[in-house]
Amino acid sequence: MSEPPTSSPAPSPAPAHRRKRSLSRRGVIGTAGAVAAGAALTPVVFAATDSAEGAADTAAGASGTTPETFPATRTAAATGAGSATTAFAASYVGVRWSGAQDGARIRLADGAWQQLSGGCATVDDGGTALVAADAATSYEVQAPQGATGVRSLAIDTTGGPDRTFHVPKEPTRVRGVRYLSRPAWGADESKRYKDGKVNSPEVYYPLQAVTVHHTDTPNDDPDPAATVRGIYEYHAVTLDWGDIGYHFLIDEAGVVYEGRYSGEDPVPAFDADGKVVTAFHTGGFNSGNLGIALLGTLTDQGPTPAAKASLTRLIKVITRFKGLDPQAKITYVNPVNGVTKDVTTVGGHRDWLQTECPGQTMYDLLTEVRAAAAR
Repeated sequence: MSEPPTSSPAPSPAPAHRRKRSLSRRGVIGTAGAVAAGAALTPVVFAATDSAEGAADTAAGASGTTPETFPATRTAAATGAGSATTAFAASYVGVRWSGAQDGARIRLADGAWQQLSGGCATVDDGGTALVAADAATSYEVQAPQGATGVRSLAIDTTGGPDRTFHVPKEPTRVRGVRYLSRPAWGADESKRYKDGKVNSPEVYYPLQAVTVHHTDTPNDDPDPAATVRGIYEYHAVTLDWGDIGYHFLIDEAGVVYEGRYSGEDPVPAFDADGKVVTAFHTGGFNSGNLGIALLGTLTDQGPTPAAKASLTRLIKVITRFKGLDPQAKITYVNPVNGVTKDVTTVGGHRDWLQTECPGQTMYDLLTEVRAAAAR
């Protein structure tokens, strides 16, 4: 989904976890540290906090890490339509095919057939879907007539053997917004690599827009970190994007998760010069476009108050950091190929592409979110 970079930076020499200015799993959204309106912010200021409580968090967070364990993600791949079985209870099944976009179906175990739709993810040719598997150990895929390259991946994010990650001992926040760093939600950095090299090397461009998504996964999620790991596996491996497609994700409790890897500088999503890393959330319009995904399906229901508050706060921090007006009408210019698009600074996925994302109810709330972020 991402545009090809104008130049490819050298791959990182080895997988590495971000250890600076990140947050433990125990962290939640902070309420302190509003950004002064109109302030000219540097990346270092953006990464810091401006309250006594926040300053203490930052100092403590730099003091070291502590080992925490997460279940390793297990997968079982299958090719072609038909039946497949797994040796484990699957959390999700990711499916990808080339050809007609519509007409694919899946049946989990002996359940009913369900139509496959891309949800938030879109691909250039054919279709894709991530389906909650509800601990199924078998499934059957039907592809559209004439489809080719059908492949599926059963994903288990809860029952695998423990893996140890070095998680910062103390929480930090980004201008008042606490977040879970990649190691704090169990991101296996080896999944960014393919054939010994970074699959999608980081490239950076000035921020122009912010796009809101929903993940089209089940609501009332009992283990959102596990869902984030499942989306990561689906995006990085099944869709071959090399990483999770969003810059940030937000669960129903309002907890913010760091998404796309952006380097070892202190700022999630940005490099040390304040440019945003290109991710994979809005095909053809990714460069200079920051993606925030709310976990769940927001078609017939809206986000929880906590999730909505975190989304608003995060958008406010990011747009003020870059001097952007959340309510402004802009002409986005793709810095890679010059393609333009008339949008609002803060918009929904459907403003860019033909998709239902971020769900009708969430989309209808964007005017309110923009206005609150602009205050």
